[in-house]
Amino acid sequence: MTRKEFEEAVRDAAGSLPKRFRDRLENVEIVVEEGTADGKFLGLYQGIPHTERGTGYSGVLPDKITLFKRAIEAECEANGLDIRQEIARVVRHEIAHHFGIDDGRLEDLGAY
Repeated sequence: MTRKEFEEAVRDAAGSLPKRFRDRLENVEIVVEEGTADGKFLGLYQGIPHTERGTGYSGVLPDKITLFKRAIEAECEANGLDIRQEIARVVRHEIAHHFGIDDGRLEDLGAY
């Protein structure tokens, strides 16, 4: 998958979120980095989750969600996964962190 196709799949995944979530995605940027095929992470959330934002939350840099292209491609190839579905899964996972949902809660919800 080309970089352009990958980025398009990321936009599609974010755009396919339910409206109630899309409307609350504020001060967050979603980016694609090449990364490495042996990367430990498929995606990474960096920022202040909604659950930790108080009245003093203003004038801060945007939260950042990074998807690691090579790691996702390697994961899909190794496990026979559809790359667009995996991109959508990683986008949802990292956006869940943006809303304050940690990995343990995602496991409890059956998101893994």
